[in-house]
Amino acid sequence: MSTPIHDQPWRERTRRVIFEADTPAGKAFDVVLLVLIVGSVLLVMVESVRDVQARNAGVLSILEWVVTIAFTVEYVARLATAERPIRYARSFFGVIDLLALLPVYLEVIAPGSGAQSLLVVRSLRLLRVFRVFKMAQFLREANLLLVAFRSSTRKILVFLLTVLLINVIVGSTMYVIEGAANGFDSMFRGVYWSIVTMSTVGFGDIAPQTAVGQVLAAALMIVGYSVIAVPTGIVSADVVNARRDQREARSCATCGLADHSPEAEFCQRCGAALPDRG
Repeated sequence: MSTPIHDQPWRERTRRVIFEADTPAGKAFDVVLLVLIVGSVLLVMVESVRDVQARNAGVLSILEWVVTIAFTVEYVARLATAERPIRYARSFFGVIDLLALLPVYLEVIAPGSGAQSLLVVRSLRLLRVFRVFKMAQFLREANLLLVAFRSSTRKILVFLLTVLLINVIVGSTMYVIEGAANGFDSMFRGVYWSIVTMSTVGFGDIAPQTAVGQVLAAALMIVGYSVIAVPTGIVSADVVNARRDQREARSCATCGLADHSPEAEFCQRCGAALPDRG
């Protein structure tokens, strides 16, 4: 039988509030922390506007130190209450929590170094939202997408290699057709133009002037529109296959039915409990 939280030592009570979100106090702590993180990121963005920085330098500096001190207290509290402090410090969130503090202190030690602009790394702490709001279903879907990407890696690499070869050939050809007089002063510049054109970005800093060059550019634009759908189709097919494999992997031990949705807990044919998703 577990000890009630009110009877546990202060360290354990604090640890549950900071590291867990299954209690009202823990969830409230994480929600306040997320609000503070959003505010700190917005503060860094506001500080990048020179006019605002010039007019409100003092206020912004005070707010920045308030946020930094709050994050420092939180980080020290996590280290003091974690079951394995070293493990927390080396974890992904532990490193991010530390990086959220260092730029301000580095700016104090080395003024003018520009380290304070790195505070935008605090936005990574918003990943805690998945734990706070229990978004396990989103994590399962993200894992499904990751499996699909892994299975389609070779196909995508072949596709990218093909696209690269097309850009090199077209870019080199455009260099020969247009020449330096029209801005294509090297094959590298031609390949750059080809990539920009094929991706349908079209910066317009370089454009073909001859009729042959314009025909080649039009053909490349049409090819660019057509290749956009290729990686989408590859990944989509692998997502379907991964979802089918996930459904087939959860077979009913009673009747043997295999076609179950990932969210199902009971067999749709006989009603028996399905095995854990594992």
